[in-house]
Amino acid sequence: MGAPQRVLAPWAVLLLALQLASASHVIHRSLEVEAAPPSVPASIVSPLLRTGYHFQPPKNWINAPMYYKGWYHLFYQYNPKGAVWGNIVWAHSVSRDLINWIPLEPGIVPSIPSDKYGCWSGSATILPDGTPVITYTGITRSDINYQVQNIAFPKNSSDPLLREWVKPAGLNPIAVPEPGINATQFRDPTTAWLADGHWRMLVGGVRYDRGLAFVYRSRDFKRWVRAKHPLHSALTGMWECPDFYPVAGAGQQNGLDTSEAGVKHVLKNSLDRTRYDYYTVGKYDKDKDRYVPDDPNGDQHRMRYDYGNFYASKTFYDPVKRRRILWGWANESDSVTDDRAKGWAGIQAIPRKIWLDPSGKQLLQWPIEEVEKLRGKPVSVGGKVVKPGQHFEVTGLGANQADVEVSFEVSSLAKAEPFDPAYSDDAQKLCGVKGADVKGGVGPFGLWVLASADLQEKTAVFFRVFKDGYGKPKVLMCTDPTKSSLSPDLYKPTFAGFVDTDISSGKISLRSLIDRSVVESFGDEGKTCILSRVYPSIAIGKDAHLYVFNNGETDITVSHLTAWEMKKPLMNGA
Repeated sequence: MGAPQRVLAPWAVLLLALQLASASHVIHRSLEVEAAPPSVPASIVSPLLRTGYHFQPPKNWINAPMYYKGWYHLFYQYNPKGAVWGNIVWAHSVSRDLINWIPLEPGIVPSIPSDKYGCWSGSATILPDGTPVITYTGITRSDINYQVQNIAFPKNSSDPLLREWVKPAGLNPIAVPEPGINATQFRDPTTAWLADGHWRMLVGGVRYDRGLAFVYRSRDFKRWVRAKHPLHSALTGMWECPDFYPVAGAGQQNGLDTSEAGVKHVLKNSLDRTRYDYYTVGKYDKDKDRYVPDDPNGDQHRMRYDYGNFYASKTFYDPVKRRRILWGWANESDSVTDDRAKGWAGIQAIPRKIWLDPSGKQLLQWPIEEVEKLRGKPVSVGGKVVKPGQHFEVTGLGANQADVEVSFEVSSLAKAEPFDPAYSDDAQKLCGVKGADVKGGVGPFGLWVLASADLQEKTAVFFRVFKDGYGKPKVLMCTDPTKSSLSPDLYKPTFAGFVDTDISSGKISLRSLIDRSVVESFGDEGKTCILSRVYPSIAIGKDAHLYVFNNGETDITVSHLTAWEMKKPLMNGA
């Protein structure tokens, strides 16, 4: 992944060491820098806005998640020297359950000519004999961020924590930008897969505005040769952080190892131009090393893992529970000045299990089951009718850190508004026009989360139902944070996606993970997902409230709602 939009102040690392000690991750003392933060308004830097159960190291992008000898490993990019982008190393944490994390010393640091100016994103691959290997982008020139690909092996593969890595002399770099390849946009090698005696991996790139997934092949995983043609390409601009993996048959939730044959394959790339992650589902021809999306228009109308603040994602195969897990990064939505003042920036989304839906057209996502261990005593509501213009509060829990699952039932779709086809490819714009406070026929209805008692502050997560020109219902899911905070100068974009669901029965579900300054929502069992960052100034701590609302003209029934206050993860030791 390329240079970030946020950087840490030099004193930030010390603050993070203190704050993370009570959250899901702490910083190793060897990375601490002593200094004091400037004086800033408490509303933005309140520790109550720091997430309670999301993984939140100082600065992070997903590199090489993997499972090895009883431990889940997470590497992320980090600058131990302070406030500017540079000196990038791979920080390293391990976990038994993907929730409680132990920090270790950095795993990959600049130490050879081909990564002298930074170790950027990459991936991990488990070889047939069980040995893990890391491939990553190294920076050889600081003036233009000249990019090459490198390889590293564990110094001691019997160490389950993989605390030391070596870069064999004579092998690195394993791939360099050849003539015609932009050396400043040539990065992020994928997890490799084995087919017909050859390993393959992808490297993201661009040529004349065409995003490319370059294919590299190797027989021994040490010497790599670029194929004549890319796996796939499209006129989208640079492809960062590509990911390519097989999926089982439609509706089958088991995951597949990257080298297994799948019914379908998924190709995902992060577009530097939009800062969103997009994917297509299609077929992979291993004989020709070509990928073709099922939808002929898929490259122009690609789907997204998440329609909110979610970028530079990475999946890995979990062999213990036979599932594919998706990690993603969420940036801050406040200012750089605020980030420096509060001493932290960027979080990881809750890991998600990911699989192909029964239609075979899209992926479904759901928070990993381990997160449910953090649930406290449940609070339930059932069979409650919410009349037009009404709302009610869900009480009995700390609403600033919660997990909410709710099933709605719409009494009638007769009043659904006509859908304007001009918004067919822009749900986000439609949400901006038809926000939570704009009354409709069927909806908006949903949740007000991180809300103040007087509702001056509230973040709305809701559905709204339209009817297209053929009378077929079209469901919009939206997160509207425009009233999330009274603090000035915040970036508060609406996020939205359409939900490919049959709502003719009137039934639809919503799950929201609320964690102080982040709201992750899953519509209709994970068909549409939206992550949003918010920074309340009133609705924080014990002053955060949770409501169900209906701003449509049609009655909505809460068939069943269960909410749990979420506990902080317990550290396993540091």
